[in-house]
Amino acid sequence: MTFLKVTNSSLFKLQLKPSKILLNCFATRHIHIHRMTTKKPINLLRGWPNPALLPTPAILRAAQSALSDPSISTPGLLYGPDPGFQPLREEIAKWLGEFYTGEADANRICITGGASQNLACVLQVYTDPLKTKVWMVAPCYFLACRIFEDAGLKMRAVEEGSGGIDLVALERGLENSRRENGESKTLKRSTPWSKIYSNIIYCVPTFSNPSGKTMTLSTREALVKLARKYDALIITDDVYDFLQFPTSSTALTGSLSKALLPRLVDLDRTLEPIPSEGSFGNAMSNGSFSKIAGPGVRTGWSESTPKFTYGLSQCGSSRSGGAPSQLAATMMAELLKNGDLQAHIEKVLNPAYKKRYEIMIEGIQKHLVPLGVKVGEVSFEGKAVFGGYFIWLELPQNTSAEVVAERARQDESLIVAPGHIFEVSNDPSVQFKNSLRLCFAWEEESDLEESILRLARVMKNIGGGAGSRSTEIEVDKQAVKQDLGEFQ
Repeated sequence: MTFLKVTNSSLFKLQLKPSKILLNCFATRHIHIHRMTTKKPINLLRGWPNPALLPTPAILRAAQSALSDPSISTPGLLYGPDPGFQPLREEIAKWLGEFYTGEADANRICITGGASQNLACVLQVYTDPLKTKVWMVAPCYFLACRIFEDAGLKMRAVEEGSGGIDLVALERGLENSRRENGESKTLKRSTPWSKIYSNIIYCVPTFSNPSGKTMTLSTREALVKLARKYDALIITDDVYDFLQFPTSSTALTGSLSKALLPRLVDLDRTLEPIPSEGSFGNAMSNGSFSKIAGPGVRTGWSESTPKFTYGLSQCGSSRSGGAPSQLAATMMAELLKNGDLQAHIEKVLNPAYKKRYEIMIEGIQKHLVPLGVKVGEVSFEGKAVFGGYFIWLELPQNTSAEVVAERARQDESLIVAPGHIFEVSNDPSVQFKNSLRLCFAWEEESDLEESILRLARVMKNIGGGAGSRSTEIEVDKQAVKQDLGEFQ
Protein backbone atom coordinates (compact mmCIF):
# COMPACT_ATOMS: atom_id res chain seq x y z
CA MET A 1 0.00 0.00 0.00
CA THR A 2 1.39 3.45 -0.91
CA PHE A 3 0.86 6.54 1.22
CA LEU A 4 1.37 9.96 -0.32
CA LYS A 5 2.17 13.03 1.72
CA VAL A 6 2.07 16.19 -0.37
CA THR A 7 3.17 19.67 0.69
CA ASN A 8 3.41 22.45 -1.94
CA SER A 9 1.52 25.70 -2.44
CA SER A 10 1.01 25.22 -6.14
CA LEU A 11 -1.59 22.96 -7.70
CA PHE A 12 -0.12 20.14 -9.67
CA LYS A 13 -1.08 16.86 -11.25
CA LEU A 14 0.52 13.57 -10.32
CA GLN A 15 0.18 10.43 -12.46
CA LEU A 16 0.31 7.16 -10.49
CA LYS A 17 1.15 4.08 -12.60
CA PRO A 18 0.00 1.46 -13.35
CA SER A 19 -3.39 2.46 -12.01
CA LYS A 20 -3.45 5.61 -14.21
CA ILE A 21 -5.21 7.51 -11.42
CA LEU A 22 -4.92 11.26 -11.78
CA LEU A 23 -4.80 13.25 -8.51
CA ASN A 24 -5.16 16.98 -8.11
CA CYS A 25 -3.27 17.97 -4.97
CA PHE A 26 -1.98 20.99 -3.10
CA ALA A 27 1.71 20.90 -2.25
CA THR A 28 4.44 23.18 -0.92
CA ARG A 29 7.90 21.65 -1.17
CA HIS A 30 8.35 17.91 -0.68
CA ILE A 31 6.62 14.67 -1.48
CA HIS A 32 7.30 11.76 0.89
CA ILE A 33 6.06 8.33 -0.12
CA HIS A 34 6.02 5.71 2.65
CA ARG A 35 5.33 2.06 1.98
CA MET A 36 3.59 0.11 4.72
CA THR A 37 5.64 -2.94 5.58
CA THR A 38 3.97 -6.34 5.44
CA LYS A 39 6.12 -7.71 8.26
CA LYS A 40 4.50 -9.30 11.28
CA PRO A 41 3.75 -6.54 13.84
CA ILE A 42 5.80 -6.72 17.04
CA ASN A 43 4.73 -4.55 19.96
CA LEU A 44 7.37 -3.84 22.61
CA LEU A 45 5.40 -0.94 24.06
CA ARG A 46 2.48 -2.84 25.58
CA GLY A 47 3.17 -3.76 29.21
CA TRP A 48 0.92 -6.81 29.41
CA PRO A 49 1.70 -10.42 30.31
CA ASN A 50 1.76 -12.81 27.36
CA PRO A 51 -1.49 -14.87 27.30
CA ALA A 52 0.52 -18.11 27.55
CA LEU A 53 1.72 -16.97 30.99
CA LEU A 54 -1.74 -16.50 32.49
CA PRO A 55 -2.62 -19.07 35.20
CA THR A 56 -6.01 -19.85 33.67
CA PRO A 57 -6.30 -23.46 34.95
CA ALA A 58 -5.39 -22.37 38.49
CA ILE A 59 -7.93 -19.54 38.42
CA LEU A 60 -10.56 -21.97 37.14
CA ARG A 61 -9.91 -24.28 40.07
CA ALA A 62 -10.05 -21.36 42.49
CA ALA A 63 -13.32 -20.14 40.97
CA GLN A 64 -14.88 -23.58 41.18
CA SER A 65 -13.79 -23.92 44.80
CA ALA A 66 -15.17 -20.49 45.76
CA LEU A 67 -18.44 -20.75 43.86
CA SER A 68 -19.22 -24.29 44.99
CA ASP A 69 -19.06 -23.33 48.67
CA PRO A 70 -22.08 -21.21 49.76
CA SER A 71 -20.14 -19.85 52.73
CA ILE A 72 -17.79 -18.25 50.19
CA SER A 73 -20.01 -17.66 47.16
CA THR A 74 -22.85 -15.96 49.01
CA PRO A 75 -20.77 -13.16 50.56
CA GLY A 76 -18.81 -13.03 47.32
CA LEU A 77 -21.96 -12.15 45.37
CA LEU A 78 -23.14 -9.56 47.91
CA TYR A 79 -21.76 -6.18 48.95
CA GLY A 80 -18.50 -6.69 50.78
CA PRO A 81 -17.19 -5.03 53.95
CA ASP A 82 -15.43 -1.69 53.45
CA PRO A 83 -11.83 -2.97 53.76
CA GLY A 84 -12.54 -6.00 51.58
CA PHE A 85 -13.07 -9.76 51.74
CA GLN A 86 -11.57 -10.74 55.10
CA PRO A 87 -10.13 -14.15 54.07
CA LEU A 88 -8.21 -12.46 51.26
CA ARG A 89 -6.90 -9.78 53.62
CA GLU A 90 -5.60 -12.54 55.87
CA GLU A 91 -4.07 -14.57 53.04
CA ILE A 92 -2.34 -11.51 51.57
CA ALA A 93 -0.99 -10.50 54.99
CA LYS A 94 0.47 -13.97 55.52
CA TRP A 95 1.91 -14.15 52.00
CA LEU A 96 3.51 -10.68 52.19
CA GLY A 97 4.86 -11.44 55.65
CA GLU A 98 6.68 -14.47 54.28
CA PHE A 99 8.05 -12.69 51.20
CA TYR A 100 9.13 -9.45 52.90
CA THR A 101 10.02 -11.19 56.18
CA GLY A 102 7.71 -9.09 58.29
CA GLU A 103 4.82 -9.42 60.68
CA ALA A 104 1.51 -10.52 59.15
CA ASP A 105 -1.27 -8.09 60.07
CA ALA A 106 -4.53 -8.18 58.12
CA ASN A 107 -5.52 -4.84 59.67
CA ARG A 108 -2.87 -3.21 57.46
CA ILE A 109 -4.44 -4.63 54.27
CA CYS A 110 -7.25 -3.05 52.25
CA ILE A 111 -8.58 -4.91 49.20
CA THR A 112 -8.71 -2.75 46.07
CA GLY A 113 -9.77 -2.87 42.46
CA GLY A 114 -6.13 -2.86 41.38
CA ALA A 115 -3.25 -0.41 41.72
CA SER A 116 -4.73 2.28 39.46
CA GLN A 117 -8.17 2.21 41.06
CA ASN A 118 -6.59 2.33 44.49
CA LEU A 119 -4.38 5.28 43.60
CA ALA A 120 -7.52 7.22 42.66
CA CYS A 121 -9.16 6.30 45.98
CA VAL A 122 -6.08 7.30 47.99
CA LEU A 123 -6.05 10.70 46.31
CA GLN A 124 -9.76 11.16 47.02
CA VAL A 125 -9.31 10.52 50.73
CA TYR A 126 -5.84 11.89 51.53
CA THR A 127 -5.20 14.86 49.22
CA ASP A 128 -6.64 18.29 48.55
CA PRO A 129 -6.06 20.26 45.33
CA LEU A 130 -5.47 23.49 47.27
CA LYS A 131 -2.91 22.03 49.65
CA THR A 132 -1.29 18.84 48.34
CA LYS A 133 1.73 18.93 46.03
CA VAL A 134 2.78 15.87 44.01
CA TRP A 135 6.39 14.85 43.35
CA MET A 136 6.87 12.12 40.73
CA VAL A 137 10.07 10.23 39.99
CA ALA A 138 10.98 10.73 36.33
CA PRO A 139 10.92 8.81 34.08
CA CYS A 140 7.51 7.97 35.44
CA TYR A 141 4.70 5.48 34.92
CA PHE A 142 2.97 7.96 32.66
CA LEU A 143 -0.59 6.58 32.87
CA ALA A 144 -0.59 7.58 36.55
CA CYS A 145 -0.38 11.23 35.51
CA ARG A 146 -4.02 11.35 34.46
CA ILE A 147 -5.12 9.92 37.82
CA PHE A 148 -3.36 12.77 39.60
CA GLU A 149 -4.81 15.29 37.14
CA ASP A 150 -8.31 13.92 37.70
CA ALA A 151 -7.81 14.64 41.41
CA GLY A 152 -6.95 18.26 40.57
CA LEU A 153 -3.31 17.88 41.59
CA LYS A 154 -0.29 19.45 39.95
CA MET A 155 2.76 17.23 39.44
CA ARG A 156 6.44 18.07 39.63
CA ALA A 157 9.22 15.88 38.23
CA VAL A 158 12.17 14.63 40.29
CA GLU A 159 14.98 12.81 38.50
CA GLU A 160 15.83 9.24 39.47
CA GLY A 161 19.49 9.95 39.97
CA SER A 162 21.81 7.09 40.86
CA GLY A 163 19.85 5.90 43.90
CA GLY A 164 16.32 5.86 42.52
CA ILE A 165 15.33 9.45 43.37
CA ASP A 166 17.39 12.64 43.57
CA LEU A 167 17.01 13.35 47.29
CA VAL A 168 18.78 16.71 47.11
CA ALA A 169 16.48 18.03 44.40
CA LEU A 170 13.44 16.59 46.16
CA GLU A 171 14.23 18.23 49.51
CA ARG A 172 14.97 21.52 47.81
CA GLY A 173 11.56 21.37 46.14
CA LEU A 174 9.79 20.36 49.34
CA GLU A 175 11.45 23.15 51.32
CA ASN A 176 10.65 25.79 48.69
CA SER A 177 7.06 24.61 48.52
CA ARG A 178 6.70 24.81 52.30
CA ARG A 179 8.06 28.37 52.40
CA GLU A 180 5.90 29.54 49.51
CA ASN A 181 2.62 27.99 50.62
CA GLY A 182 2.77 28.09 54.41
CA GLU A 183 -0.48 26.94 55.95
CA SER A 184 -2.56 26.33 52.85
CA LYS A 185 -6.33 26.29 52.96
CA THR A 186 -8.17 23.14 51.94
CA LEU A 187 -11.14 22.60 49.70
CA LYS A 188 -12.34 19.43 51.44
CA ARG A 189 -13.95 19.23 54.86
CA SER A 190 -12.04 17.43 57.58
CA THR A 191 -13.14 13.94 58.64
CA PRO A 192 -12.15 11.79 61.63
CA TRP A 193 -10.98 8.92 59.39
CA SER A 194 -8.60 10.82 57.12
CA LYS A 195 -6.00 13.56 56.93
CA ILE A 196 -4.79 15.80 54.14
CA TYR A 197 -1.10 15.35 53.38
CA SER A 198 0.93 18.37 52.30
CA ASN A 199 2.85 16.30 49.75
CA ILE A 200 2.60 13.09 47.77
CA ILE A 201 5.76 11.33 46.54
CA TYR A 202 4.99 8.76 43.84
CA CYS A 203 7.44 6.13 42.63
CA VAL A 204 7.93 2.53 41.46
CA PRO A 205 10.94 1.68 43.64
CA THR A 206 11.63 -1.91 42.56
CA PHE A 207 12.25 -2.83 38.87
CA SER A 208 10.73 0.49 37.97
CA ASN A 209 8.35 1.02 35.09
CA PRO A 210 9.80 2.35 32.83
CA SER A 211 13.50 2.41 33.71
CA GLY A 212 13.97 -0.95 35.45
CA LYS A 213 15.93 0.80 38.20
CA THR A 214 15.67 -0.32 41.82
CA MET A 215 15.90 2.27 44.58
CA THR A 216 18.81 1.61 46.94
CA LEU A 217 18.31 0.82 50.62
CA SER A 218 20.04 4.00 51.78
CA THR A 219 17.85 6.07 49.46
CA ARG A 220 14.73 4.34 50.75
CA GLU A 221 15.65 5.10 54.34
CA ALA A 222 16.45 8.72 53.57
CA LEU A 223 13.21 9.11 51.61
CA VAL A 224 11.11 7.91 54.55
CA LYS A 225 12.85 10.45 56.79
CA LEU A 226 12.14 13.21 54.28
CA ALA A 227 8.48 12.20 54.08
CA ARG A 228 8.17 12.43 57.84
CA LYS A 229 9.87 15.83 57.89
CA TYR A 230 7.66 17.38 55.20
CA ASP A 231 4.28 15.73 55.92
CA ALA A 232 4.46 13.61 52.77
CA LEU A 233 2.80 10.34 51.85
CA ILE A 234 5.01 8.05 49.77
CA ILE A 235 2.86 6.04 47.35
CA THR A 236 4.78 3.12 45.90
CA ASP A 237 3.60 0.87 43.11
CA ASP A 238 5.13 -2.43 44.27
CA VAL A 239 3.63 -4.46 41.46
CA TYR A 240 6.85 -6.02 40.09
CA ASP A 241 8.47 -7.09 43.38
CA PHE A 242 7.68 -10.80 42.99
CA LEU A 243 9.07 -10.93 39.44
CA GLN A 244 12.80 -11.30 40.09
CA PHE A 245 15.35 -13.61 38.55
CA PRO A 246 19.13 -14.10 38.41
CA THR A 247 21.00 -12.65 35.44
CA SER A 248 24.12 -14.70 36.05
CA SER A 249 24.74 -18.40 36.48
CA THR A 250 26.67 -17.59 39.66
CA ALA A 251 23.80 -15.66 41.29
CA LEU A 252 22.22 -17.29 44.32
CA THR A 253 18.76 -18.39 43.18
CA GLY A 254 17.60 -19.73 46.53
CA SER A 255 17.47 -16.26 48.07
CA LEU A 256 15.07 -15.02 45.37
CA SER A 257 12.09 -16.58 47.13
CA LYS A 258 12.32 -13.57 49.45
CA ALA A 259 12.44 -9.85 48.79
CA LEU A 260 16.02 -8.55 48.66
CA LEU A 261 15.08 -5.12 49.99
CA PRO A 262 12.38 -3.88 52.37
CA ARG A 263 9.58 -1.79 50.91
CA LEU A 264 9.27 1.83 51.93
CA VAL A 265 6.12 0.92 53.84
CA ASP A 266 8.18 -1.63 55.82
CA LEU A 267 10.79 0.98 56.64
CA ASP A 268 8.13 3.45 57.70
CA ARG A 269 6.89 0.86 60.19
CA THR A 270 10.33 -0.08 61.61
CA LEU A 271 12.61 2.94 61.16
CA GLU A 272 13.34 4.92 64.34
CA PRO A 273 11.53 6.80 65.67
CA ILE A 274 8.81 4.19 65.22
CA PRO A 275 5.42 5.82 64.52
CA SER A 276 2.75 5.63 67.20
CA GLU A 277 0.08 2.97 66.95
CA GLY A 278 -2.56 5.50 65.95
CA SER A 279 -0.48 7.12 63.20
CA PHE A 280 -1.55 7.45 59.57
CA GLY A 281 2.07 6.86 58.63
CA ASN A 282 4.04 8.26 55.71
CA ALA A 283 4.08 5.37 53.22
CA MET A 284 1.58 3.17 51.43
CA SER A 285 2.34 0.12 49.31
CA ASN A 286 0.15 -0.37 46.24
CA GLY A 287 -0.03 -4.05 45.25
CA SER A 288 -1.80 -5.82 42.43
CA PHE A 289 -2.49 -9.27 40.99
CA SER A 290 -2.33 -7.82 37.45
CA LYS A 291 1.30 -8.77 36.74
CA ILE A 292 1.21 -12.15 38.49
CA ALA A 293 -2.31 -13.51 37.90
CA GLY A 294 -3.80 -11.35 35.14
CA PRO A 295 -4.93 -7.74 34.74
CA GLY A 296 -8.49 -8.86 34.12
CA VAL A 297 -9.01 -10.00 37.70
CA ARG A 298 -9.08 -6.28 38.63
CA THR A 299 -8.02 -7.01 42.19
CA GLY A 300 -5.21 -5.66 44.32
CA TRP A 301 -4.40 -4.47 47.82
CA SER A 302 -2.89 -1.62 49.72
CA GLU A 303 -0.73 -1.94 52.82
CA SER A 304 -0.23 0.84 55.33
CA THR A 305 -0.93 1.56 58.98
CA PRO A 306 -4.26 0.27 60.35
CA LYS A 307 -5.50 3.84 60.74
CA PHE A 308 -4.60 4.71 57.14
CA THR A 309 -6.18 1.45 55.94
CA TYR A 310 -9.44 2.19 57.71
CA GLY A 311 -9.54 5.71 56.28
CA LEU A 312 -8.94 4.37 52.78
CA SER A 313 -11.80 1.91 53.23
CA GLN A 314 -14.09 4.87 53.93
CA CYS A 315 -13.65 6.29 50.42
CA GLY A 316 -17.09 7.27 49.14
CA SER A 317 -17.11 4.78 46.27
CA SER A 318 -16.35 1.90 48.67
CA ARG A 319 -18.89 3.05 51.24
CA SER A 320 -21.54 3.20 48.51
CA GLY A 321 -20.62 0.23 46.34
CA GLY A 322 -18.99 -2.05 48.87
CA ALA A 323 -15.49 -3.44 48.67
CA PRO A 324 -14.02 -3.42 45.15
CA SER A 325 -13.74 -6.75 43.30
CA GLN A 326 -15.64 -8.69 45.95
CA LEU A 327 -16.32 -11.78 43.81
CA ALA A 328 -12.83 -11.89 42.30
CA ALA A 329 -11.42 -11.50 45.82
CA THR A 330 -12.94 -14.82 46.83
CA MET A 331 -11.09 -16.52 43.98
CA MET A 332 -7.80 -14.80 44.74
CA ALA A 333 -8.11 -15.94 48.35
CA GLU A 334 -8.44 -19.54 47.18
CA LEU A 335 -5.52 -19.09 44.79
CA LEU A 336 -3.27 -17.98 47.65
CA LYS A 337 -4.61 -20.46 50.19
CA ASN A 338 -3.92 -23.48 48.00
CA GLY A 339 -0.48 -22.17 46.98
CA ASP A 340 -1.21 -22.15 43.25
CA LEU A 341 -0.31 -18.49 42.79
CA GLN A 342 2.99 -18.82 44.63
CA ALA A 343 3.84 -21.89 42.55
CA HIS A 344 2.91 -20.07 39.32
CA ILE A 345 5.25 -17.19 40.15
CA GLU A 346 8.13 -19.49 41.08
CA LYS A 347 7.79 -22.18 38.42
CA VAL A 348 6.28 -20.34 35.45
CA LEU A 349 6.63 -16.56 35.56
CA ASN A 350 10.15 -16.02 36.85
CA PRO A 351 11.76 -18.70 34.64
CA ALA A 352 9.84 -17.39 31.62
CA TYR A 353 10.75 -13.75 32.20
CA LYS A 354 14.35 -14.72 32.88
CA LYS A 355 14.58 -16.41 29.50
CA ARG A 356 12.81 -13.55 27.73
CA TYR A 357 15.12 -11.02 29.34
CA GLU A 358 18.20 -13.05 28.34
CA ILE A 359 17.07 -13.22 24.70
CA MET A 360 16.45 -9.49 24.53
CA ILE A 361 19.55 -8.35 26.41
CA GLU A 362 21.78 -10.64 24.30
CA GLY A 363 20.34 -9.10 21.14
CA ILE A 364 20.82 -5.60 22.52
CA GLN A 365 24.44 -6.28 23.43
CA LYS A 366 25.13 -7.82 20.02
CA HIS A 367 23.24 -5.48 17.70
CA LEU A 368 22.55 -2.16 19.47
CA VAL A 369 25.46 -1.50 21.81
CA PRO A 370 27.91 -1.39 18.84
CA LEU A 371 25.71 1.40 17.45
CA GLY A 372 26.25 3.54 20.54
CA VAL A 373 23.17 2.45 22.48
CA LYS A 374 23.55 2.21 26.27
CA VAL A 375 21.55 -0.15 28.47
CA GLY A 376 19.88 1.13 31.64
CA GLU A 377 20.12 -0.54 35.00
CA VAL A 378 19.71 -4.33 34.89
CA SER A 379 20.92 -5.21 38.38
CA PHE A 380 19.61 -5.07 41.95
CA GLU A 381 21.74 -3.28 44.54
CA GLY A 382 24.83 -4.45 42.66
CA LYS A 383 23.62 -8.06 42.59
CA ALA A 384 23.18 -10.04 39.36
CA VAL A 385 19.41 -9.93 39.76
CA PHE A 386 16.81 -8.17 37.63
CA GLY A 387 13.05 -8.28 37.30
CA GLY A 388 9.86 -6.68 36.10
CA TYR A 389 8.91 -6.25 32.44
CA PHE A 390 11.14 -3.56 30.94
CA ILE A 391 14.59 -2.63 29.64
CA TRP A 392 15.52 1.05 29.31
CA LEU A 393 17.83 2.20 26.51
CA GLU A 394 19.74 5.44 25.97
CA LEU A 395 20.37 6.29 22.31
CA PRO A 396 23.28 8.41 21.05
CA GLN A 397 22.78 12.10 21.86
CA ASN A 398 22.10 13.13 18.26
CA THR A 399 19.41 10.46 17.78
CA SER A 400 15.78 11.30 18.51
CA ALA A 401 13.95 8.43 20.20
CA GLU A 402 10.67 9.77 18.86
CA VAL A 403 11.93 9.55 15.31
CA VAL A 404 13.42 6.08 15.87
CA ALA A 405 10.07 4.89 17.24
CA GLU A 406 8.15 6.24 14.27
CA ARG A 407 10.63 4.86 11.74
CA ALA A 408 10.42 1.48 13.47
CA ARG A 409 6.65 1.59 13.15
CA GLN A 410 6.62 2.59 9.50
CA ASP A 411 9.56 0.61 8.18
CA GLU A 412 9.64 -2.46 10.41
CA SER A 413 6.15 -2.87 11.95
CA LEU A 414 7.91 -2.60 15.31
CA ILE A 415 6.33 -0.65 18.16
CA VAL A 416 8.67 0.72 20.84
CA ALA A 417 8.05 3.32 23.54
CA PRO A 418 9.88 6.65 23.07
CA GLY A 419 11.15 8.28 26.24
CA HIS A 420 9.07 11.44 25.96
CA ILE A 421 5.88 9.61 26.95
CA PHE A 422 7.46 8.90 30.38
CA GLU A 423 7.94 12.55 31.19
CA VAL A 424 5.85 13.96 34.03
CA SER A 425 2.78 15.65 32.62
CA ASN A 426 3.09 19.44 32.26
CA ASP A 427 6.61 19.54 33.70
CA PRO A 428 9.25 19.87 30.95
CA SER A 429 12.13 20.16 33.42
CA VAL A 430 13.12 16.48 33.04
CA GLN A 431 13.08 15.11 29.49
CA PHE A 432 13.99 11.84 27.80
CA LYS A 433 14.46 12.69 24.14
CA ASN A 434 17.06 9.97 23.57
CA SER A 435 15.48 7.11 25.55
CA LEU A 436 13.46 4.03 24.65
CA ARG A 437 11.60 1.49 26.78
CA LEU A 438 11.32 -2.10 25.57
CA CYS A 439 8.93 -4.65 27.11
CA PHE A 440 9.88 -8.33 27.01
CA ALA A 441 6.67 -9.63 28.63
CA TRP A 442 3.97 -9.26 25.97
CA GLU A 443 5.23 -10.52 22.61
CA GLU A 444 6.02 -14.13 21.76
CA GLU A 445 9.39 -15.27 23.00
CA SER A 446 10.34 -16.28 19.45
CA ASP A 447 9.89 -12.68 18.23
CA LEU A 448 12.12 -10.94 20.75
CA GLU A 449 15.41 -11.45 18.91
CA GLU A 450 13.77 -10.38 15.65
CA SER A 451 12.52 -7.21 17.32
CA ILE A 452 16.06 -6.17 18.23
CA LEU A 453 17.29 -6.92 14.71
CA ARG A 454 14.57 -4.64 13.33
CA LEU A 455 15.45 -1.88 15.77
CA ALA A 456 19.11 -2.17 14.81
CA ARG A 457 18.21 -1.77 11.13
CA VAL A 458 16.31 1.41 11.95
CA MET A 459 19.28 2.75 13.89
CA LYS A 460 21.65 1.97 11.04
CA ASN A 461 19.38 3.62 8.48
CA ILE A 462 19.13 6.75 10.57
CA GLY A 463 22.86 6.78 11.22
CA GLY A 464 23.48 6.23 7.51
CA GLY A 465 21.98 9.58 6.57
CA ALA A 466 18.26 8.93 6.58
CA GLY A 467 17.98 11.67 9.20
CA SER A 468 16.92 11.66 12.81
CA ARG A 469 15.53 15.13 13.34
CA SER A 470 11.87 15.25 14.28
CA THR A 471 11.22 17.73 11.46
CA GLU A 472 11.93 15.07 8.87
CA ILE A 473 9.18 12.68 9.84
CA GLU A 474 5.56 12.96 10.85
CA VAL A 475 4.98 11.21 14.19
CA ASP A 476 1.62 9.53 14.71
CA LYS A 477 1.08 10.30 18.40
CA GLN A 478 -2.50 9.04 18.41
CA ALA A 479 -1.30 5.54 17.54
CA VAL A 480 0.30 5.20 20.99
CA LYS A 481 -3.13 4.62 22.51
CA GLN A 482 -3.79 1.68 20.22
CA ASP A 483 -0.31 0.28 20.80
CA LEU A 484 -0.88 0.36 24.55
CA GLY A 485 -4.03 -1.69 24.10
CA GLU A 486 -6.60 1.01 24.78
CA PHE A 487 -9.95 -0.05 23.46
CA GLN A 488 -12.26 2.21 21.51
